Amino acid sequence: MAETNTNPADWRDALPTAFRSYLDGRRLEEVECIVPDLAGTARGKAMPSYKFRPDESFYLPISLFYQTISGEYVDMDIENQWTEKDIVVVPDMSTASAVPWADDATLQIICDLKLREGGNLDIAPRTVLRRVLELYDAEGLRPVVAPELEFYLTKPNIDPNEPIEPPVGRTGRRGTGRQVFSMTAVDEYGPVIDTIYDFAEAQGLQIDTLIQEGGAGQIEINLQHGDPLWLADQVFFFKRTIREAVLKNGIFATFMAKPIRDEPGSAMHLHQSIVDKSTGKNIFSDSHGGPTDAFRHFIGGSQTYLMQAVPLLAPYVNSYRRITVEGQSAPANLEWATDNRTTGLRVPHSGPAARRLENRVIGMDCNPYLAMATSLACGLLGIKNKIEPRDEAKNEVWETEESLPPSLNTALDLFSEATELRALLGEEFCQLYHDIKRAENEEYQREISPWERQHLLLNV
Repeated sequence: MAETNTNPADWRDALPTAFRSYLDGRRLEEVECIVPDLAGTARGKAMPSYKFRPDESFYLPISLFYQTISGEYVDMDIENQWTEKDIVVVPDMSTASAVPWADDATLQIICDLKLREGGNLDIAPRTVLRRVLELYDAEGLRPVVAPELEFYLTKPNIDPNEPIEPPVGRTGRRGTGRQVFSMTAVDEYGPVIDTIYDFAEAQGLQIDTLIQEGGAGQIEINLQHGDPLWLADQVFFFKRTIREAVLKNGIFATFMAKPIRDEPGSAMHLHQSIVDKSTGKNIFSDSHGGPTDAFRHFIGGSQTYLMQAVPLLAPYVNSYRRITVEGQSAPANLEWATDNRTTGLRVPHSGPAARRLENRVIGMDCNPYLAMATSLACGLLGIKNKIEPRDEAKNEVWETEESLPPSLNTALDLFSEATELRALLGEEFCQLYHDIKRAENEEYQREISPWERQHLLLNV
């Protein structure tokens, strides 16, 4: 049940301009209160608009965080785990936006999660990111990020045993790879792109640029830089939006890290800079326009701690098919260099005010809240511990002595030893995440793949 305020204000008057334009005089029919789960997908409750009030409290069982990606529940060392206590769902009205794919006028609102006895739910992904941002705030700093979203348009895949294929475009032909930046390739799926733009506009979401990436049917959308929590919310919204926009056109969109064999993987490259709250200036550049100690230490922290945090950036067994030593678009290293896309940490060409570090390791299959929290946490630890980076890479980087872990299982071993990082992100969250990912890995290991049936059934 909801705890009702007997004298609520008319909250509809404060809804964003984009939503009021979308409503266009229609009656609001439904409100969706949604939360991002560990995978970064939407869970929550929908209700008739007359039942919703921003100052009411709604409830969900905490066990929604006890599931693997397949929906299997995991037994963990949690006291009274299966009492499934309720957690409080608190709407964040700053995130209110349209659901433009719905038949009736519908509002969606991202919610925070709190304990009934008070305080935030520490295992909630949005809380984990807020925790990191509060640590920056305590230092007088404000992170700024800009994510790049890569994904594939695909032919509807009804049978999981069949390989994923590119969709048919306006010419009646399937998409082909290696057409990066091709405007013709983008135009091939013009109605799909138009629907994505329309849905984004209805929600007040701003796209910076859109391009054809290197894979067959692979698109990249870049978002404008800004506050990490708001950008994580946007990625959360965009993944849902893109799936629905594409379905309206009879095809699928996938954010798998490596959906198609012999095609490039999909990443969520993350550009990061840090602003001094008192001066508004980028702390990565000094008064002469050169790099600062803080910039070097942010890189050093990224190299040191990201190695232990890979499961938060590459969360599934499929993620490690993208991270390969020969993959230029998906480096398997944490070396750094200026304007070098073979390094996992790249310093893009820019002026001093825009000096930033691009994390190229993160997969598009990540939870954006957790990936941003982790990447920023590693940089902060570098600044606080004054960690010097390794020398800048001067050439192409394919193989290094410190390659990223080749599998989820190996990555989880490193994550279990990440004492400093786990303390910063929250030990309760980290242990829960570790246990869920172990269970997912074990679940995968029980599967027999088509490759095994094809090559082993009659040959061994």
